[in-house]
Amino acid sequence: MTPKVRWGILSAAGIAREQVIPALKRANNVEIVAIASRSGNAKETASMFNIENVYDNYQQLLDDPEIDAVYIPLPNHLHKEWAIKAAEKKKHILCEKPAALMAADVIEIKQACEENNVFFMEAFMYHFHPQHERVRERIRNGEIGEVKQFNGSFSFLMHNPEENIRMSNDKGGGSLYDVGCYPIHAMRNILGQEPESVRTEAVIDPKYNVEISSISHFKFESGIIGVVDSSFAMTMRHEYEVIGTEGRISVPYAFRPDIRENEGLIIIESGGKIREERLTGDIYRSEVEHFSAAIQNQTEPAITFDNTYHNMLAIDACIKSIETEQRVRV
Repeated sequence: MTPKVRWGILSAAGIAREQVIPALKRANNVEIVAIASRSGNAKETASMFNIENVYDNYQQLLDDPEIDAVYIPLPNHLHKEWAIKAAEKKKHILCEKPAALMAADVIEIKQACEENNVFFMEAFMYHFHPQHERVRERIRNGEIGEVKQFNGSFSFLMHNPEENIRMSNDKGGGSLYDVGCYPIHAMRNILGQEPESVRTEAVIDPKYNVEISSISHFKFESGIIGVVDSSFAMTMRHEYEVIGTEGRISVPYAFRPDIRENEGLIIIESGGKIREERLTGDIYRSEVEHFSAAIQNQTEPAITFDNTYHNMLAIDACIKSIETEQRVRV
């Protein structure tokens, strides 16, 4: 019997407590052996989830030889630092998105992982819901004809911004990093193409100097147009649509189907008819089981370094476009 992958958690962040640790507990090929926190919340979280070992700092956890893999839900600006430190301690790494703050950082993380023979995966949990492969199947089958446009949106209304790290400019704040990265990722993976240029416009919060809403117009060499928007100042939307010459496919619960009891919905309009398909999938459990299986079997994870690098290139270009007020090559 293949031994379970032994996990450590770097931080008692909300997403760890509410989503990923429960998913690790549901997974069949996982054992959680330790958690570390600088805030002092590790002991309480460990008690909640019956985690045996508690550390007061992240380095102590990385020094534990009984840990095979770590989950990093730290603030965005700390991802690169602790991913590299984890790699140097021979730990496999599941890191929250975005993997870093620029594409060049991803290259450094990759080098550290390759030098230490460990796997790394960016935690785009939505990717593991079966509705997205179903969309790709419908496109490949020609059901909507030739694809011409992709539209994607992810937004929510932020309350109490003064207490939210997403509004911290020096810690990788902003809606593009936090939620805009999802529709950009989906656009690239659903289309199976990389954009060649982008023009992004943004609303900058005058108090925090952080981008709180943005809209990006991507162009592809194939002629496809991609339109992606993100915001902290709008109602909750987490959706995309693919428009073709003969129809369109809408996915209204694309990025957080877990808040709808894991049910995804695909709406296909083609040939004057509309039909719906519903699929379910435990995205967080599927994510951690997939990455653990990759470690056990020594196979490359589904979200590769190349995929992560190109997503960061697209985000880099969006940020440069905001700064220069120009269309930018990706």
